[in-house]
Amino acid sequence: MTLLELFFDLVYVVALALISRGMVNQLDWHRAAQALILLAAVWWTWVITTLVTDLYDPERTEIKLLISAVMFGALLMATAIPAAFDDRGFIFAATYVAIHLGRGLFLMPAVRREPQTQRRAARIFLWFAVSAIPWIIGAFVSDDARLVCWAIALAIDYIGFRLAYPVPGLGVVPEQQRNVTAEHLSERYQQFFIIALGDAILTIGSMFSMAHSELENLAVFAVAFLTTLLLWRIYVHKSGQLLPLAIKASVSPNKFLFTAPYTHLLMVAGVVTTASGFDLVLHEPTGRTPPAWAAVILGGPALFLAGRASFEYEVFSRVSPSRPGGVLALLTIAPAVLFLPPVFASLGAVLVLAGVAYADFRRSYGKPPEAPAPPR
Repeated sequence: MTLLELFFDLVYVVALALISRGMVNQLDWHRAAQALILLAAVWWTWVITTLVTDLYDPERTEIKLLISAVMFGALLMATAIPAAFDDRGFIFAATYVAIHLGRGLFLMPAVRREPQTQRRAARIFLWFAVSAIPWIIGAFVSDDARLVCWAIALAIDYIGFRLAYPVPGLGVVPEQQRNVTAEHLSERYQQFFIIALGDAILTIGSMFSMAHSELENLAVFAVAFLTTLLLWRIYVHKSGQLLPLAIKASVSPNKFLFTAPYTHLLMVAGVVTTASGFDLVLHEPTGRTPPAWAAVILGGPALFLAGRASFEYEVFSRVSPSRPGGVLALLTIAPAVLFLPPVFASLGAVLVLAGVAYADFRRSYGKPPEAPAPPR
């Protein structure tokens, strides 16, 4: 992992913070859907750029220039996030399209002496050219029409990646063109997850105030911090530590190339949603918890655990009962928290996450390190 890549990641601290803050502004299911679209778009710019730095030499001057250009575009996208579904939709969509098409236009001549590599870049470029159509159309319509257009565009982008970018006459990207570096890829995904946790920490620090009683503020502050700590602990326990070994041990390492973006998107979405919950609870810890607030406060950890279960399956080819058990526990307590203050809803989520972390500890305590699953 190069210093330029770490510098590049700073943009996403801003993007995630704006998405989590925007979701709690007039919170409803429509706003949540918009936040998901924005997160999926921002995430995809990071994923594809990360793969470029893995598949190409990140120390090459051309790749450094490309990363810098994408960083500029990603920052411009981030500035449009608060009004992406209002008057800045064109800036958001056009920048997203420019990032992906511009990358292809840059790479194809840069690798002209490597026909296979150039054809790989051409396949990816063509898929993004197709998705650019609903992206731009969506920028010129409004409300639900924009949401639908951008959802279709993202579906094209995500499905194209999963199918290895098939193109008539060219076929899919050959398997030997999908080789990944275990250490680099795992480090990059771990780094982004830490950035997502940074959004939670930023929310805790910026929303903490003395508008309420000192005891209430300290209680909410402690619960929010403990939630963040538990999310980190559950993520890194075993699967996060062994991901590089699991990729190396696989007969087909590139299978992680096709699964990691989706499992980590779920986990990142869970953390961003949890950060939005912190915003709500720190702002108003007392009174009854509205249903939309309960969905955010408990839904964030549930999303994270669902993604974490999928992530564990990538590494060990099995899922610990504590993951689905944690999701079920969060669903079970959801009706009860509607009659309690938001701080108690957040406390309920902490207790569930603590139970999952404790189950992890008990399962591994005194036992030799578990090996990744044999190749499938």
